[in-house]
Amino acid sequence: MRTSCSLGSLLSISDILSCARRLARADDAVDTIWIPETWGMENFAMLGAVSGLAPTPRIGSSIINVYSRSPAAIAMGAATVDTLSGGRLVLGLGASSPAIVSGLHSMGYARPLSRVRETVEIIRLAMSGKRLDYSGDLFDMAGFTLLVRPPRRDVPIYLAAVNKKMTRLAWDVADGVIFYLRPADEMRRTVDLMNRDAGRKIDVACQLITCVSDDADAAMDRARKTIAFYASVGEVYREFLSSHGFAKETGAIRDEFLASGLGGIHRHVTDDMVGALAVAGTPKECRRQLGSFRAAGVDLPIMQFNPVGDDVGESFEVFADAFFA
Repeated sequence: MRTSCSLGSLLSISDILSCARRLARADDAVDTIWIPETWGMENFAMLGAVSGLAPTPRIGSSIINVYSRSPAAIAMGAATVDTLSGGRLVLGLGASSPAIVSGLHSMGYARPLSRVRETVEIIRLAMSGKRLDYSGDLFDMAGFTLLVRPPRRDVPIYLAAVNKKMTRLAWDVADGVIFYLRPADEMRRTVDLMNRDAGRKIDVACQLITCVSDDADAAMDRARKTIAFYASVGEVYREFLSSHGFAKETGAIRDEFLASGLGGIHRHVTDDMVGALAVAGTPKECRRQLGSFRAAGVDLPIMQFNPVGDDVGESFEVFADAFFA
């Protein structure tokens, strides 16, 4: 069964490179190594570095937002990394959030569905080797053809999706979807509905907050902190979770966050919330929990490494042995 790994934003650049070297020893046990981009590491540079250290797995972006770079710039980055990696790139795209797009990049957050759709169309046109003659609602381009010819003209594109419209767009235009912070029972219903209504199946990936330790309580506590962070600062995730069974918890998290910051807000994350959204506990417990997400229709679980304890390297060894031995 396919399993992949996300080396998240909690890690330093040197941590990520060290983890990539460790995953390289797992041979073909790792389907994809995913690298995030938020307000720290630049994604294409990290993808290029990781691809050189881990020569077998696919290399994925999770995610590149469609506002801070033009579609042509994303296509150039994708063509470069696909060439450097020998045709192993998976291009994960998403609309991100107003907080990042406006607050960090000083750009207006307008028409995310149209922006994602047109960006996908332009990237596919550019990667095909054809001239970039494109006229859409948001973009008008003419006269250029990429000078770099990647190994493939059909680099797989996955879309990050939370709400119904973006989820449907993923089924309409993408090769795969990337879910996050989604209860397994809800995900099963959504996947079945999309497969039926769209008349096609795409690769369903879900990034799972993953905390593995021989100390189950420490692992659970680490998962609570990550969930609480996203529920406090991520409006789209908070609203989604509130409407899918966790209104009391997300309300308490948000109220305390506004009053006193991150502090102890994770105490509002219940065991049920961790069980629905994350993989956390001992290695044996985590492997069992992963099965419930596969049963919910996840084709490609993305195990998001969250270090437990102060020693990142030691924690990653436990994590890697649990899923990629």
